[in-house]
Amino acid sequence: MKQYKAEDHTFVICAYKESPYLEDCIRSVLHQNVRGKICLATSTPNQYIAALAQKYQIPVFANPVSEGIAADWNFAVASAKTRLVTLAHQDDLYEPSYTEKIIQAANICQDPIILFSDYWELRGDQKSQSSSVMKVKHLMLLPLRVRHFWRSRFVRRRILSMGNAICCPAVTLVKNAVPLPVFQNNMKSNIDWQAWELISRQKGEFAYIAKPLMCHRIHEHSTTSELLEVNGRQEEDLFMFRKFWPEPVARLISLLYKNSEKSNKSM
Repeated sequence: MKQYKAEDHTFVICAYKESPYLEDCIRSVLHQNVRGKICLATSTPNQYIAALAQKYQIPVFANPVSEGIAADWNFAVASAKTRLVTLAHQDDLYEPSYTEKIIQAANICQDPIILFSDYWELRGDQKSQSSSVMKVKHLMLLPLRVRHFWRSRFVRRRILSMGNAICCPAVTLVKNAVPLPVFQNNMKSNIDWQAWELISRQKGEFAYIAKPLMCHRIHEHSTTSELLEVNGRQEEDLFMFRKFWPEPVARLISLLYKNSEKSNKSM
């Protein structure tokens, strides 16, 4: 059993252009109960990002070539030199206990692949888990509340076959246990779901902490919200459901999934 320490973990904050939420994200990862490493990764280097990095004494890694979100995330993963990596999205916030709880979960695993927590939706200044999407995700993840099922490829794939219940910025990757590069550059919205599907085939544990340890911001300028506006998400959802189901079933679940995701729009 590997023993992980705080210094084995890196928050890589994925910074893009000039987000008004970036500084709050930085502060949340700096104010962890136990501190690991922190850095910024960006494909849009600018004075705003540089000034915040200097203010908080955080190193910045600039991707010289911007080839989409997946490439940016893969660059961010590669920027971290520790065994455990969390891709922090610039709009999101982390509870002070996030790193501490992730390390604890890693240390009760024999072979962790990914470790992830429950999360809040953040709309404006309001934290909530009351949306229909959140309620469905909690039901989907119920089996992983039982530690025995963390090792079950069957269980994790059945969960993923019904949708993506795993929030990307709530995930910590175990770098030597996941195939690299982690993300494929053929989607805009379901990049993470596609990655979890591939990783779910690996031998090891999907460790789930059934406590909200971060806040995922929902706002009208987020990539997910923009894709929902133009129905770009439905095609990607159908692509993913086909990995688990025959065509008629995949189309039916995709339609139900589309209707449930309407609550992702800002209120």
